Amino acid sequence: MSKIRPSKGAPYARILGVGGYRPTRVVPNEVILEKIDSSDEWIRSRSGIETRHWAGPEETVAAMSIEAAGKAVADAGITPEQIGAVVVSTVSHFSQTPAVATEIADRLGTDKAAAFDISAGCAGFGYGLTLAKGMVVEGSAEYVLVIGVERLSDLTDLEDRATAFLFGDGAGAVVVGPSPEPAIGPTVWGSEGDKSETIKQTVPWDRFRSGDLDGLPRDSEGDVKFPAITQEGQAVFRWAVFEMAKVAQQALEAAGITPDDLDVFIPHQANVRIIDSMVKTLKLPEHVTVARDIRTTGNTSAASIPLAMERLLATGEAKSGDTALVIGFGAGLVYAATVVTLP
Repeated sequence: MSKIRPSKGAPYARILGVGGYRPTRVVPNEVILEKIDSSDEWIRSRSGIETRHWAGPEETVAAMSIEAAGKAVADAGITPEQIGAVVVSTVSHFSQTPAVATEIADRLGTDKAAAFDISAGCAGFGYGLTLAKGMVVEGSAEYVLVIGVERLSDLTDLEDRATAFLFGDGAGAVVVGPSPEPAIGPTVWGSEGDKSETIKQTVPWDRFRSGDLDGLPRDSEGDVKFPAITQEGQAVFRWAVFEMAKVAQQALEAAGITPDDLDVFIPHQANVRIIDSMVKTLKLPEHVTVARDIRTTGNTSAASIPLAMERLLATGEAKSGDTALVIGFGAGLVYAATVVTLP
């Protein structure tokens, strides 16, 4: 017989508060067009993006995270000292170690909360939410702060016509805590590593350390370009539209609901055409509010779902207690979908 005492966590978990931060600089498509041969009409028709936010020197990954986290903690009605763990999903924090989560936990005023970063691209928020739910139910933390944050402007090749217009910066955060009833459904998640080449970093960091720069991408001045995110747009589009609609349906079934039971749909803000195609494939009823925050925020990877959630609640397009389907998908290729009750 085991001598280990069983865990004593909450019966269920829920999102208690949400917060977001968008950098002050708003970048219209006209700025993007200074470097690529395209048009405002083409960018809007292909992606739905009209503007995006780019971070300034002071708007670091940590600084944006702290702004978003502070709002989420206040919205949840708790204090930073009550947070037992901080989970940060990001691919744009350039210090390999220590995790930026530790800096955030300290500056936010937690009481030595557990803190770590995860790298799951655009599905990172869903991964973090799943981990947080497990911690609350298992009992290792009563309240968990989940942050999705990116400075993708640092990883954007402004001369790449396929991606220059896509990415934006920002941070979104939620507090996950105990609930007397189910409020975060089972997660349907996974990866398809055989497709990892479809979204990737152009150059690995160690190529710069070795000094082996032959064959690397160069800018119009002949200088080696800083590593950036590149993707095979059509392949990603097809995968997202067809495969992720299946995953979204599986998440609905796992939660025991149908599209008619939904109030809100918050997909990763990758492309308006992908979002609209998923809505059609899932046959979502007209009463379901669909997040299209990408129009003015761009693709912020791990931050896109919490930022979209925060905006829907702030504008009144969604309300506390609504049932929402959230799904993230991206580089890896990885994905995560679940049904949640909005805070």
